Amino acid sequence: MKMVADSEPTKKAPKPNLVRRRPRTRSQSEAEAKEEEIRNQQKEDGDFSNFEISKKTTKKLKANGVEYLFPVQAETFAACHKGNDVIVQARTGTGKTLAFTLPILEILRDYEDEVFEKKRRMPMALVLAPTRELAMQIYKEFEKYKAKKISVSCFYGGAPYEQQEHEMREGIDVLVGTPGRIMDYLHKGKLNFSNLKHACLDEADRMMDMGFQESLDEILSSAYTNDNKPQTLLFSATVPPWVKDTAKKYMDKNYKTFDLIGKDINKSSTSVEHKAIKCSYYERAATIKDILQVYSGKHGKSIIFTSTKQEANELALSSVIKMDSQVLHGDIQQKQREITLQSFRDGKFNCLIATDVAARGLDIPEIDLVIQTEPPKDVDSYIHRAGRTGRAGRNGACIIFFKPGQEWGVQAVERKAGIQFTRIGPPQQEDIIRASAHDAVRCLDDISDEVLSIFAPSAKELIEKRDGNAEEALAAALAYISGVTEIVQRSLLSSQPGYTTYMMKQNLELRSNSLIWSTLRRYFDESFLGSIKGMRMCADKLGCVFDVPDSSISVLEDTWQGDKFATLEKLTELPELVEGVSSQYGGGSGGNFSRGGGRGGYGGGRGGGNNWNRNQNGNRSFGSNWSNNNNNNRNSQGGYGRKRPFENNGQSNFGGGYDKRQRR
Repeated sequence: MKMVADSEPTKKAPKPNLVRRRPRTRSQSEAEAKEEEIRNQQKEDGDFSNFEISKKTTKKLKANGVEYLFPVQAETFAACHKGNDVIVQARTGTGKTLAFTLPILEILRDYEDEVFEKKRRMPMALVLAPTRELAMQIYKEFEKYKAKKISVSCFYGGAPYEQQEHEMREGIDVLVGTPGRIMDYLHKGKLNFSNLKHACLDEADRMMDMGFQESLDEILSSAYTNDNKPQTLLFSATVPPWVKDTAKKYMDKNYKTFDLIGKDINKSSTSVEHKAIKCSYYERAATIKDILQVYSGKHGKSIIFTSTKQEANELALSSVIKMDSQVLHGDIQQKQREITLQSFRDGKFNCLIATDVAARGLDIPEIDLVIQTEPPKDVDSYIHRAGRTGRAGRNGACIIFFKPGQEWGVQAVERKAGIQFTRIGPPQQEDIIRASAHDAVRCLDDISDEVLSIFAPSAKELIEKRDGNAEEALAAALAYISGVTEIVQRSLLSSQPGYTTYMMKQNLELRSNSLIWSTLRRYFDESFLGSIKGMRMCADKLGCVFDVPDSSISVLEDTWQGDKFATLEKLTELPELVEGVSSQYGGGSGGNFSRGGGRGGYGGGRGGGNNWNRNQNGNRSFGSNWSNNNNNNRNSQGGYGRKRPFENNGQSNFGGGYDKRQRR
């Protein structure tokens, strides 16, 4: 709804449709052509004929949908196949697992068959992973492409000892596992690496972290001797400088480094849209439900990452999130974790709620959406979590939630990962209804003709009740199927229900939001102005956005007649905003000196600046720093008043339950 002054009645603007396609621009067409050129070049560079890959392996690759080697595989294959030590850094979802699996298997193919016929033979290749889930995934990759004569095993905690001990008696050529169980067998004397030729660390930064370093040193020290020096392969999406320093004790001096991210400032996947949404803890579950519906729907796959196991359990048990979901974290028994992951892959449920146990290495290409319930403590965690979507050439979205006061965490990720979050508001009811209707239409494809014949009389009756309007009757039926019978607005700024976000714009650059308050004050009374919440300045400094409670919208629509200098518009999506600056009625947003009268100068210029404000003969509400009041009552809220106010003949009351004092 856009309201402007006009001599003629204004026509209602059409409701924006978030899925409406815009005509392609010339720059978009050029970008698509450039992408196509890059893909063609990658196909040419990754052609199987360019590499020492056997015909049998090529056949297996094509049978599994691999038509050519991806860049990380193509660039590192020759070095890995020649036996060089390597450190490889590449984005998540680009095919790192196959990059070390393929050359190891091709080297083992060249051994004589007699080598693989001996019983109790010890591994020639060892791959270590930080989690059981990642170890299982790597094991399955080896199983896909190995020769029949090669034996591959996977050792991890929680699995039965009997089967693993049987495999050792039969002989193992490639061992994939987690450090804990492998250390167990080393201590028992049942496993040794005297015959080891290849050692690979997947997620190398995590493997060399303090939690695994001691175990890693003990495992590798049994293989790295004067008489035996295995090839060392380190792969990860994040390789901090300390990883290279730590790796020197395992690697040849002439090791090769492959950095497929390079100087590109964006360290995360380029096929992922990064979005951030400000939301209080109390509104989070309801907002997550809406985001799942709009960005993923009932037919898409999504992962919700939480910081704690308790939080994961609470979300899974929440009655608000109605989508079928299951939990994955360290307290879940290993057998159940494997069942859960396989069920997720098979589409038996479409929402996985997990801690970081699922953040690294899981390759489920169909994931459309990743949600992170709060900013991570380190940027590497964000990169690995976001990397669960946008894999194998698909696009995806990663949405991070942050509470008031956590904006710094989002900015830290932007700065260190080299990405830019799009700040979004919660999905509005119109978006949710469209997504629900799309899901309902897709579900109709599964209904058999026999069932349709039973419902046909009721459908005919419904159309007759709607005066023969079949389209309206079908729309009503889809609304009921989707569970939507009314529209409830939700703030784009705070995700709080019962509020609608508006934007007022004018042609002068703003230094604070005082001009917007002054414009509103010309048309609305104190009661309405006091109900406005969370005013924020737009990044272009030509307007401000703010929330209006639903109970006051009728007042706004009836009272606002337009202004020759300003427009007022109901928003369906947030514009870019000035970060860290907000104000309630009576506050400002620029930190400028301001003197008001009557009610204290509604714009004041306080809300994030470092300067001070003075009011005379009026009540004043402020956030922090200090002010000078004469003959007025004083109420300070927010930041408990960081510095002490000075008053003459007034009362000072510090909010937040922190301090109450009086000076005269």
